[in-house]
Amino acid sequence: MNPSERRIFGQSCSAVCVYLFGLMSLSMYLHLQYNISYPWWGLSFKNTSNSSLGEHRCLPSMTLNLSSTPAPFVDRGMWTVNTIGRLGNQMGEYATLYALAKLNGHQAYIHPSMHQNLASIFRITLPVIHSEVVGKIRWRNFHLHDWMSEDYRHIKGKYVRLTGYPCSFTFYHHIRQEILQEFSFHDHIKEEANQYLLSLREERQDVIFVGVHVRRGDYVRVMPRIWKGVVADRGYLEKAMNYFREKYHNAIFVVTSNGMEWCKQNINDSMGDVYFAGDGRESSPGRDFALLAHCNHTIMTIGTFGIWAGYLAGGETVYLANYTLPNSPFLKVFKPSAAFLPEWIGIPADLSPLLPKQPIQVTSYAKVTSSAQATSAIQATSPSQVQKP
Repeated sequence: MNPSERRIFGQSCSAVCVYLFGLMSLSMYLHLQYNISYPWWGLSFKNTSNSSLGEHRCLPSMTLNLSSTPAPFVDRGMWTVNTIGRLGNQMGEYATLYALAKLNGHQAYIHPSMHQNLASIFRITLPVIHSEVVGKIRWRNFHLHDWMSEDYRHIKGKYVRLTGYPCSFTFYHHIRQEILQEFSFHDHIKEEANQYLLSLREERQDVIFVGVHVRRGDYVRVMPRIWKGVVADRGYLEKAMNYFREKYHNAIFVVTSNGMEWCKQNINDSMGDVYFAGDGRESSPGRDFALLAHCNHTIMTIGTFGIWAGYLAGGETVYLANYTLPNSPFLKVFKPSAAFLPEWIGIPADLSPLLPKQPIQVTSYAKVTSSAQATSAIQATSPSQVQKP
């Protein structure tokens, strides 16, 4: 082989070796990419298949993270709220926690007991904190009064537990649609409520359903004795129902209450437009609440149960207004302007049962006798005998 042929042969061998080396390097690179965990390489993968990556090792799409270091972990802390009261109270606590945690940039969690009470009725989405974790965290308790304040926009602390009975729309009305979504009913509850309302229509057309919630129970005793207030009476309910009767000729009233016997005795159902529909069970109030929330309009008396029924139903809401004396201690913890939406219609309560009774003046027997004698004398006297002044 002459020198020229030897040089050509050597160049060809070099090219083949370089090609084989490059092919082996590429194979090794792809092997590493395939088997080494993805976060080490700054890569994130989006699996669009129905199976996990571990089962089929498929990489449907890949996005390169140009950052040399992974994104820093942001600790948003953990906010929660006390779980006290019945359904209306816990709805207020949930909505307030949802709104204030979001406003302050923290993650909200609810207690298992709140989840048990609300999740059986609504499609709530806040995560649940384990009961064992609750006792191990050093919470900063932050008490809320029942209306929004400017300092609530700047609550300090990563691990905060809100306390109190917050229920005012001033906490969450700016995100009303999100709150309504949180308190959307499960399908089976919604279907049951709608089927019942449809059964009341019979042959009537364009029916307007008005939900009526009458709070009785412990309030009958607590309001006058502790809060210097009253509960709704027969007169208030008659005025509220007549308001809707005059406005809608085809109104149907769906009454729910925890004192249904009182309602049947004090609400006039002779016109055929009143249905006593609720079961009044405070231990499982979901059915009554769903009926009210699926009506077009609302008549409420007092309490957070009725407030939330009106808030979820939309439409017009008539409420009992001024149901405490001006010096009631209730007004120190409750602001009517922060509880009832401005467009709601208030009918003043009758506070006469709380006012002191006027003493009855009893005339003595002697005065009565002398007065009777004088009257007899005047009647026996002729007009000519009476002297003019």
